[in-house]
Amino acid sequence: MKVLVTGGAGFIGRSVVEQLRRQGHEPVVFDRATDPRDDITDRCRLAAALEGCDGLAHLAAKVGLGLDLDDIDDYVRQNDLGTAVVLRAAAAAGLGRIVYASSMVVYGEGAYACPQHGPTHPPARQVLDLDAGRFDPLCPQCGSDLVPGLVPEDAALDPRNVYAATKVHGEHLAASWCRETGGSVAALRFHNVYGPGMPRDTPYAGVASLFASALARGEAPRVFEDGGQRRNFVHVHDVAGAVVAALDGGSDAELAPGVTPLNIGSPDVTTIGQMAAEMSRVLGGPEPVVTGAYRLGDVRHITADCSAAERVLGWRAVRPLSALAELRVPD
Repeated sequence: MKVLVTGGAGFIGRSVVEQLRRQGHEPVVFDRATDPRDDITDRCRLAAALEGCDGLAHLAAKVGLGLDLDDIDDYVRQNDLGTAVVLRAAAAAGLGRIVYASSMVVYGEGAYACPQHGPTHPPARQVLDLDAGRFDPLCPQCGSDLVPGLVPEDAALDPRNVYAATKVHGEHLAASWCRETGGSVAALRFHNVYGPGMPRDTPYAGVASLFASALARGEAPRVFEDGGQRRNFVHVHDVAGAVVAALDGGSDAELAPGVTPLNIGSPDVTTIGQMAAEMSRVLGGPEPVVTGAYRLGDVRHITADCSAAERVLGWRAVRPLSALAELRVPD
């Protein structure tokens, strides 16, 4: 199978390309890191790259929470317009299946339950609460502490920052593509990805990358809020395995027509504070510093029910958090 991988030179893309090659496929990388002419909004370049391809993994995106609204237009150009151009080129090439890199951020907050009122989706957190160190959401009806759980794919979408909004829109654009073409899109909602090759020294990286960058400089990882935020940390090689499984069509002969959203995360729930402490231990750096600082666009708890990925793709994450031992601070 010949597969175009947009963003194929990126953190996740490199691992996808490696796994495709190991399995005897022919990956084609479309990434401006390897060719500055590879603009994701250039339909002619994409059309040329798609010639002879049987599959497409669309991983290219501007990632991360961002710093402020000064880059909102760049997020929209690269993620919204870029995805639209990719979908148009895929339709012209006659492709019937696409793997789209979505994200856990489409949910906003994760799944919660109130002891009195049952399943509850909390509203966005308020500055006054965060300034006072009240980080956990409360039941909007009775004010009780909410109990976090695992979020399934049919949960309501509630993007709470610009990046999240573009990922939701990408799924909606994919749904339109499916209706027009009769094709299928696996929208893989990646949770917190870590592993070899994580980006360094960029404010747009994930939290594990930020911790690794600090440790590489000999600095303590800085943990926001109180460190109690719950996440799924999933190894990049496991994530790449999910992408390749989705390109192969999953455990059935084909993915069903339409968009199939799938959580891609680890079965283990880890707090951000625990992740920082483990990275400091493994990499031999200073202990983390819990700052109490926050970013308004962050959510408190988001952990995944990944059973659908195992059922549909025959995939599950297998690398434990101890795989952090693969990381080494560069010289």
